[in-house]
Amino acid sequence: MLARLLLGLLVLKAAVATPRFSRQTHSDYDAENGDYDYELTTNLPIEVETLSTELEAEEEEEEEEVPLKPQLTPQGSGGSGVLMGPDTQKGMPTCLLCTCLGGSVYCDDQRLDSVPPLPKETTHFYARYNRITKIYKSDFANMGKLKKIDLTANEITSIDETAFIGLPELEELVIRENHISQLPALPETMTLIDASHNNIGSKGLHSEAFKDMTGLQFLYMTDNSIDYIPVPLPDSLRSLHLQRNNIQMMHEDTFCNLKDFNYIRNALEDIRLDGNPINLSRTPQAYVCLPRIPIGTLV
Repeated sequence: MLARLLLGLLVLKAAVATPRFSRQTHSDYDAENGDYDYELTTNLPIEVETLSTELEAEEEEEEEEVPLKPQLTPQGSGGSGVLMGPDTQKGMPTCLLCTCLGGSVYCDDQRLDSVPPLPKETTHFYARYNRITKIYKSDFANMGKLKKIDLTANEITSIDETAFIGLPELEELVIRENHISQLPALPETMTLIDASHNNIGSKGLHSEAFKDMTGLQFLYMTDNSIDYIPVPLPDSLRSLHLQRNNIQMMHEDTFCNLKDFNYIRNALEDIRLDGNPINLSRTPQAYVCLPRIPIGTLV
């Protein structure tokens, strides 16, 4: 609109600055100079008032405001309804205290002593290097889209038995470098469990804890106090790390099916038993179905 207004003013200026002349002769003849007297008149080609009115009308028409539609703000699990997520105990929204990117919430190294309330759309939660001491059932209640929880290097001593069992999409749980003595019940959807560097003993595992996890691929429980291999293990398992525990013996059917000599566990290629008081050479039949012999003491 501004360009059209300037163009119109330039045309107007040019019209005013360039008058058209018309000669009108008089009957009086200047005999002394031998010439006629001429009278000049100027005719404007455009009416100034009309052009100005048209330009102003067009400007008012284009500057008319368009009404804005109100935008809805997503709500968090705390019901605060603010864009930055529900408020934490520190009096600020979770996504202001932490970093929220898409469905991921990063609360690393924030001196948290508890799990903050999370937006309902959270899929990945990271709260590493904090001071969290306990995980409550309510911490992850109604988090139907949560797929990964990483609580590495906190001060967790206990976890409510049902804190994770109600998470239908949970696949990865990392609780390494804490002070946990009991591994809670976990959903069958798990693909990775890392509970290394804790205080989990033989009584800290449920009987057949991993049997029904048909998609479990990685099980890491190094540097604990476990004195047996937690069988049965699903066929999907690819990596089993149990180094630096207190495992002293192994049965020949721990990994293989002695009733089916055609049974082969192609997936389980990585077994770590080093740092345990066990001599792997005493049970040679225990590895016939494996693609690789476990790493550990052989003499």
